[in-house]
Amino acid sequence: MKNAILSSRSLAKSYAADDVQTHVLGSVDLDLYEGDFTTIMGPSGSGKSTLLYCLSGMDAPTAGDVTFQGTNIAHASERELAELRAQSFGFVFQAAHLVSNLTLFENVAVPGYLKQGRSVSETRAAAQALIERMGLTDVAAHLPSQSSGGQQQRCAVARAVVNDPAIVFADEPTGALNRANSLEVLALLGELNEQGQTVLMVTHDVKSAIRGNRVLYFEDGDVRGELEMPVWDASRAQDETYVRDRETQATAWLASLSW
Repeated sequence: MKNAILSSRSLAKSYAADDVQTHVLGSVDLDLYEGDFTTIMGPSGSGKSTLLYCLSGMDAPTAGDVTFQGTNIAHASERELAELRAQSFGFVFQAAHLVSNLTLFENVAVPGYLKQGRSVSETRAAAQALIERMGLTDVAAHLPSQSSGGQQQRCAVARAVVNDPAIVFADEPTGALNRANSLEVLALLGELNEQGQTVLMVTHDVKSAIRGNRVLYFEDGDVRGELEMPVWDASRAQDETYVRDRETQATAWLASLSW
């Protein structure tokens, strides 16, 4: 039986502007399971990214609870949330958001210095191992402006996991990349997941969503459907039949939900 690592109950988010109340999240009940690669799909404006931000403590919900490893974080203080994000959560966004005056190596290493119980030398070793793992050794001393978009996003993935987070939250991580770089980033996330990393990824792309073993369909501020898939087999990533079959399954399921 899978263990829920993060759960929401009656999670709601509203915004008020010019005396108009906009409800982005309805009353979301959701469990994320340890070791899963969960992807969230849905129309633009459906609240996918808002859900991810509320689950991760990047945004405060209007109502409801978010429980991480037994602790309700929905209304934690900003200081508590900052500590939680530093120790337990990793983030990858559509834009890499690297620090422009730091090298790629430094962008990976700096968040690692916040990890409790780890020395500077251990952090540098962890950052170096990730730089090598992400194929960035030759550009590790480059600034982001001297690197390609794909290299920057691979650096962002390394930065997201340098602290061995319990969960990696990814919001359209391939949205600004070409297909080759997208596949590379997805392969890296899949490799991390294969080694036990829990991943929650928002995407609008079916080809990306099928990398997960669980696909959620989000519409009008709530989960409207769920598709369980076999764990992605990275050794068959070049098998066109394998990939097409997964894509066909997901596409048919989405069509049944009026995607």
